[in-house]
Amino acid sequence: MPQLNPNPWFAILMFSWLIFLIIIPTKILNHTSPNEPTLMSAEKHKTESWDWPW
Repeated sequence: MPQLNPNPWFAILMFSWLIFLIIIPTKILNHTSPNEPTLMSAEKHKTESWDWPW
């Protein structure tokens, strides 16, 4: 039964995991986001209390 011979399938498994874990994430992480986050100002906005009409 040729399916039980682990030699070619183990190499295919290792190379596929090598691609999925090393090559693809580095290619994805090289892309930059088009909307870079901006820093919020440290000053607090002045809020006024609101008296309810009832």
